[in-house]
Amino acid sequence: MYIAVKGGQAAIAASHQLLEQQRRGPTDIAAMSVAQIEHQLGLLVARVMAEAGVYDRQLAALSIKQACGDAIEAVFLLRAYRTTLPRFGTAAALDTQAMRVQRRVSSIFKDMPGGQVLGPTFDYTQRLLDFDLLDQESAVSAREQLDLTTNSGAAPIGSEPTTPIGSEANVAAPSNPEPSDAAPDALAALIAEGLIEAAHGSPGDPEPDDITVEPPHFPVARTTRMQMMARGDEGWLLGMGYSTQRGYAFTHPFAGEIRVGKAAVSISPPELGFEIGIGEVELTECQMINQFVGSADVAPTFTRGYALVLGHNERKAMAISLLDRAQRHEEFDENMTAPAQDAEFALGHADSVEASGFVQHLKLPHYVTFESELELLRQLRADQSAPETGDE
Repeated sequence: MYIAVKGGQAAIAASHQLLEQQRRGPTDIAAMSVAQIEHQLGLLVARVMAEAGVYDRQLAALSIKQACGDAIEAVFLLRAYRTTLPRFGTAAALDTQAMRVQRRVSSIFKDMPGGQVLGPTFDYTQRLLDFDLLDQESAVSAREQLDLTTNSGAAPIGSEPTTPIGSEANVAAPSNPEPSDAAPDALAALIAEGLIEAAHGSPGDPEPDDITVEPPHFPVARTTRMQMMARGDEGWLLGMGYSTQRGYAFTHPFAGEIRVGKAAVSISPPELGFEIGIGEVELTECQMINQFVGSADVAPTFTRGYALVLGHNERKAMAISLLDRAQRHEEFDENMTAPAQDAEFALGHADSVEASGFVQHLKLPHYVTFESELELLRQLRADQSAPETGDE
């Protein structure tokens, strides 16, 4: 018979100790600091911030360290912390056209107003392992040991440089660039010409729902869909967006503009009655151009998919913009033929915290439920094998 295991509290406490040991790793290796994660694993930090819906790089880095690098667990930790924070106001709508751009590319223009800004990207790398990075780590470790031996933070006179001469790391590299001045909308000229649909608000321009206050109930407005995707799991959204390119909700997309930069955040405190700036947030914005629509009465026009995500999250922004266009099928009187077009399916399963919790709860004790079903199964088998009786 299946019964509960006794001594659970002691086992859980021991498990916590083992988790701490796993998090720390070998003690002869320097512990990774939260600051190192924040500044050296920036793209992971950005992903956690976006999916948690919290713009705080230090707290995101802390959650990553606490979660041993598990991004979904880190999102869970940070989002749980978010629920303890007070809500003190609502920011004004961000002006992404005034964003201080650090990366801005378009696949449809050779030249565009404001120019292309390549910025930091993996796009033109060869995806080959760079073993020089191992050499750099070994050299830094040796230098640290030598510094400890000599009890000095300065390099001993005559010591070798930490990186071999002629290696790629010795080539002068630009420091992390500060965002440049604001750049105009790359699609503005085509929008003015009527070749790309103009952005427009929902009928009546209602106040957007806040999914952090009220759970969404399908069908949902486009503003709600955008919020759900902004906090959705990147892997899921990427797969769903990819499906639209493979024929499940036909799209023929072009990357109209992808920009990464910092936008000013302003609030209007009631006691002041006017807006004040409170800082900047890093954002990724994507405008994806899709197949055109038109009719006998309406001139053909390219349609658009849109995305705005916290942090440097280009891949996610592109996937969201693909899904956004696919889920606008009703606006363009298109048939819903694919999962990506079904918002309830595509977005109802996009939240990593909900998905992880529901799947992982299966690891927790279910012995009572299983025992009841086991007894039911035994009874059914007994009834089936019992000889039939009855009057002849």
